[in-house]
Amino acid sequence: MRKRYANLARIRTLDPERDWLEIYQTMLRLEFPWDMKLGLNLAFNRSFSIPAIAAVHTATGELTERTQKRIDDTGLLMYEMVLNGFDQPRGREALRRVNQIHRPYDIPNEDYLYVLGCLVVIPTRWLGRYGWRQPCCHERRATYLFYRELGRRMGITEIPSSYEECEVWFDAYDAAHLTPNDDAAVIERATRSLLLGRIPRLLAPLGNELVSAMYDERLRRATWVATPAWPVRAGLHLALKLRARLQQWAGTQSKRPLFAEGIRTNTYPDGYEISMLGPDSNQAVRRPIA
Repeated sequence: MRKRYANLARIRTLDPERDWLEIYQTMLRLEFPWDMKLGLNLAFNRSFSIPAIAAVHTATGELTERTQKRIDDTGLLMYEMVLNGFDQPRGREALRRVNQIHRPYDIPNEDYLYVLGCLVVIPTRWLGRYGWRQPCCHERRATYLFYRELGRRMGITEIPSSYEECEVWFDAYDAAHLTPNDDAAVIERATRSLLLGRIPRLLAPLGNELVSAMYDERLRRATWVATPAWPVRAGLHLALKLRARLQQWAGTQSKRPLFAEGIRTNTYPDGYEISMLGPDSNQAVRRPIA
């Protein structure tokens, strides 16, 4: 059992104000790889569902017509920054590409803040509910500091000053702006394949209901997704809780970090160049988000 908490013990010796990248990398690559990837999937899914943001994405067609490429490009750019930080060559190049994609457009600061809030809050809450252990204060702080730094380097202003303040801002904005809209529904139908791919093959017949059960009621309303039957919701909750308990008591420390052999995607089976990720410049419209 002591070995199971070795990473946590090491994290607690670090200073999140200085070592936030190392802590966040440990969370993603060693402590919670499956949960963090799923949490980030859910975060991006939610960020696409605000009406103003969803309308732009349906206009570009990036998520509805080139779904797999758009999802893979977003994930690759994000993971390159996490794996390499913002000061190493590949991390700098990924950040530069993110800024290049957004620079030509007049994107409201609050739209940026909402996407940032999704990335900070949604995965952390998933870990708090279904992770094999609760994220500690160092991990919450490091998560916030990683995305604060990303936000600053993207020119985002008025970023809340702590994880707790970010959570409060996110909840208030989400309650006011995540409202039912047809564009979000179209995007959700196109992108749910990403979450369906995480359903065990044995449960594939229930895949669509299980994906819907991962959403909270507000997101389901915004995307016109029917509420799954209560046995599906309860069954998913219990299965995830059981998984967490088994991981806590019978799991072992991962010996190979996530992406140790590189990031593999369906779109780029033979590798990729960071400069080629993202939409073609002639496919852009007035206000692309994220």
